[in-house]
Amino acid sequence: MVMIYAGGHISGGHYNPAVTLAVLVRRRIGVGDAVAYWIVQFGAGLLAAAVVRAIVDPARMTTIVTMTLRGQTLVAAFVVEALFTFALCYVVLNVSTSKDHPNNSYYGLAIGFTVVAGAFAVGAISGGAFNPSVTLGAAVMGLFAWPTLWVYLMAQVIGGVTAGVIFLALNPADK
Repeated sequence: MVMIYAGGHISGGHYNPAVTLAVLVRRRIGVGDAVAYWIVQFGAGLLAAAVVRAIVDPARMTTIVTMTLRGQTLVAAFVVEALFTFALCYVVLNVSTSKDHPNNSYYGLAIGFTVVAGAFAVGAISGGAFNPSVTLGAAVMGLFAWPTLWVYLMAQVIGGVTAGVIFLALNPADK
């Protein structure tokens, strides 16, 4: 929430590649800008993982338990990541890109509380990433198993695209 308020006026608060994808589908950003955002977002996820690994005591890093997904947990993680990525992207589109909410001051709260609600509701099921950059950074840190990253990334892409499509369908006059 704090970072949305801090940088939202500069970049639109695009800290999440799934949000950028939703904004692209919603037609509020061009492909070139979206690619630039994605490069920076994934770079930031990798940088954050490197910083954490550098500052956390190496003895503590050995106690990290990698979240592995199999069978029903794989399906559950896919569903909750898609659902809450959709919710997050849809909230962002409605509070920060809709012409019906110009100059609002609550967008950071709405976005931040969507992430918090998702983390509390399903964090134990999937890790509560809802963000491809977070997913990549978590894998680099050993929190998520590399062979299951596709579950997160596919779910997050589907959530972002679906949010953009539904926003367009429900707000056809909002260009």
